Amino acid sequence: MAAVVQSLQAQVAWACRILAAEGYADLTLGHVSARGADGSIWIKRKGVALDEVEAEDVVSVEDTDAVLHLETVLHTGVYRVRADVGAVVHGHPPYATALGATSADLLPLTHDGILFADGISRFGEPDLIVDDDQGEAVAAALGATRAVMMANHGVLVVGKDVPWAVLTAATLERAARLQSIAHTFGELQPIDTQLACELQPVKYRDEFVAEYWEAWQRQLDRAGGGLGGDPD
Repeated sequence: MAAVVQSLQAQVAWACRILAAEGYADLTLGHVSARGADGSIWIKRKGVALDEVEAEDVVSVEDTDAVLHLETVLHTGVYRVRADVGAVVHGHPPYATALGATSADLLPLTHDGILFADGISRFGEPDLIVDDDQGEAVAAALGATRAVMMANHGVLVVGKDVPWAVLTAATLERAARLQSIAHTFGELQPIDTQLACELQPVKYRDEFVAEYWEAWQRQLDRAGGGLGGDPD
């Protein structure tokens, strides 16, 4: 069991560092969590930046000695209602956060956007989410989707495991950034929704996510920002 927990902690630490490189760096804000096979929930602790998280900075939500983020209820709220979710990301990436502060939709303009062809949710309150009722409200807004844009605040993204959650979070920010760029060139021409939904399982599958996860780890190691040793 200890080895499984360590692996999960290491995955969350890697996720934090990868997301920092993908636009989620915001001082010590933002957090990633994962749920173990035994139902335990592990989350980045408060007080460290995403790009400096070590495995020991990933703590159990049940640890009364750990200093948790105020918005930990975002994670526990989702896990209570989504049995399919194994990892949760909350952060403030600039393009997706800016998009969430408008009435515009995220469109399937690129292959990044087709990951969200079946829709993105919205949560209309800009408050900090600090109690269980608020956490449950965000989880209800998320529904069965992959992500929810939190008005004037940030995003919450889920995945069946840590690599999927990271890919989804990074792809959301990239899709929003490309939409912002495309808008400066002229009229937007999104991919047909039906075609986007058909392309989604072709473009996004487990084998590719595993490749991307390993590539991210190698990239961070080359830049000196990895955890060191063999990637878990």
